[in-house]
Amino acid sequence: MTALHQTTGRPGSRILAYGAARGDVTVPNDDIVGPINSSDEWIRQRTGVIERRRASAEVEAVDLAEQAAKQAIETAGIRPDQIGAVLVSTISNTVQTPSLAALLTERVGATPAPAYDISAACAGFTYGVAQADSFIRTGLAEYVLVVGAEKLSDYAKPTDRTISFLLADGAGAAVLGPSDEPGVSPTVWGSDGSKWDVVGMDSPLAAYRDGRGEVDWPTLRQEGPTVFRWAVWEMAKVAQQAIDAAGITADDLAAFIPHQANMRIIDELAKQLKLPAHVAIARDIAHTGNTSAASIPLAAHALLGEHPELSGGLALQIGFGAGLVFGAQVVRLP
Repeated sequence: MTALHQTTGRPGSRILAYGAARGDVTVPNDDIVGPINSSDEWIRQRTGVIERRRASAEVEAVDLAEQAAKQAIETAGIRPDQIGAVLVSTISNTVQTPSLAALLTERVGATPAPAYDISAACAGFTYGVAQADSFIRTGLAEYVLVVGAEKLSDYAKPTDRTISFLLADGAGAAVLGPSDEPGVSPTVWGSDGSKWDVVGMDSPLAAYRDGRGEVDWPTLRQEGPTVFRWAVWEMAKVAQQAIDAAGITADDLAAFIPHQANMRIIDELAKQLKLPAHVAIARDIAHTGNTSAASIPLAAHALLGEHPELSGGLALQIGFGAGLVFGAQVVRLP
């Protein structure tokens, strides 16, 4: 029997650099409380959000992705044509197809690298990192660009009190490359389809197309209490599993970078994990808002900007959201 050839890669991979792009418009709570009959105090107490960043009408998710990706590539010190794959997590591409990733690949000069979108919402960046790590270790690619890019303001209903006041626009990018030692731990990931309808779109696209009932443009909504309980109790278990899979303890962490869903969720997760005082916790949601797939790389970029001494340390990152899907891993910070 003729044996097939197979590729082999490097012993490990690691994140070489981050890039970030936030919406160009700052939207304070006072600008959005009227339609939801609420207040700045109510939003701050429930979510920790003081303001969110949203993009102007002419700016698309791919524009944000391009800005973040180019910054990450330049910071990593590689040429765009060295990128062996482009993975973009997004739920806000302007079309069902082609992928945002294919267009981004052309814009940054990485053609003909394979490119595809990941539809895993708030867990999407961790999904991308998991795949990039496997690509590099198996020899499918030497460098991989992973991007989370969202323009969620396009799917925010001004009168919605469940999630729309959280939603923001931005993109975060990371370049992963080869390493002689593991810089990405095994990923703990999965889904719980029994809760498929607790966070997501309020109506299908077909209902809008066909004009059934009084369906307006589909927007995002959630069952807040259900999502909160699931995120806190179930995701704390997943985060601990990721720490265990990495072969470390919480004491070995330099940072905790969770999906920026809600400040109360972030604080409760840190409490459940019994994180030591020295662990820096990303709280980018206060001034950026919830950017779904972009939130982890955006928060990592901001945290490293505030605390450059974290470079080289270990960070636990976890994403969770619509689906319900989740992913967590420990990474070494660039």
